[in-house]
Amino acid sequence: METKVLGKFAWIGRLRMPVLILLCAIGLWAGAHYLWADSDYTGPTLIASRFLTIAAIGWAITSLTDLAIKRRMGRLNIDVADNFQARKSATRLDVMRRVIIVVGAVATLACALVVVPWARQLGVSLLASAGIVGIAVGLAARPVLANLIAGIQIAFTQPIRIEDAVVVENEWGWIEEIDLFYVVIRIWDRRRLIVPLTYFIEKPFQNWTRKSGTIIGSVYWWLDYRAPVAKMRDKLQEICESTELWDGEVVNLQVSETDKMTIQVRALATASTSPRAWDLRCYIREQMINWLQAEHPEAFPRFRASTEVEEKPSRIAAPPQDERDIALGDQSLDGTESLGESAQTS
Repeated sequence: METKVLGKFAWIGRLRMPVLILLCAIGLWAGAHYLWADSDYTGPTLIASRFLTIAAIGWAITSLTDLAIKRRMGRLNIDVADNFQARKSATRLDVMRRVIIVVGAVATLACALVVVPWARQLGVSLLASAGIVGIAVGLAARPVLANLIAGIQIAFTQPIRIEDAVVVENEWGWIEEIDLFYVVIRIWDRRRLIVPLTYFIEKPFQNWTRKSGTIIGSVYWWLDYRAPVAKMRDKLQEICESTELWDGEVVNLQVSETDKMTIQVRALATASTSPRAWDLRCYIREQMINWLQAEHPEAFPRFRASTEVEEKPSRIAAPPQDERDIALGDQSLDGTESLGESAQTS
């Protein structure tokens, strides 16, 4: 989140409009008492003067409160690596600031209308005859109230915070802004995803920085069975130690799956933030592929043809068709044996 340091005398600019309104109210009050004291315009002028006075005071209080909260947010440093507490405070202050603005505006308008006789009577009559109108207004305002209440819940329970890395609707990005009714997510490719506040109360989502920014990145390769897994494990350690992207906590390499043709090798390594984890994964993947190409090209997958050939018999004897064939065959065999015996005897 971008924050800018507010000037020392920024409150002067915040009070410019309320002071002008208050001066108009004083002018109307002076005119009603000294210029047209006994005319028909005295009553309406005094009512307008009171209305403007309350509006100016309410505007000034709300604006100064908003300025004080923004100054407090400007002192938070969320650009450092360990910014958990700063992001937590920034989220709470930003949501409460927006709620205070809305509540202050509504309260100021309500107090100002009290001094207007016809408006006060209209309000009482509307409250007395709420009935169907009140139900219709309540139903129409239900999404607005639901998002407003969800914003208050998020401010205190904080399932998300400013600059949290989240995955919402299969999109990965960072929480850029938490408004009264919606959340702006800055996608990694500079798009913006606008999500209602109630989404983060009613639906599941991934928050990669809920407790800390450290995250485990995974890299997968499909390789041949001849891949040198032990050497790859040593090479992974060497690759991680050669870059500042690795935070030094977790590094591991395992064979995670096999099939008939290949094996799946998975590497794990940790980084301090999600963007650094992404860069570390790409770095490990590229360096390992380059090393395998140079040192162990046999590790890459290959398609193998089956070497087994089905043996076929050299001669296939036809089965006899009937008993006559069987008899003839027996006679032939007997005749052959007899000839053999005759020759041997002679």
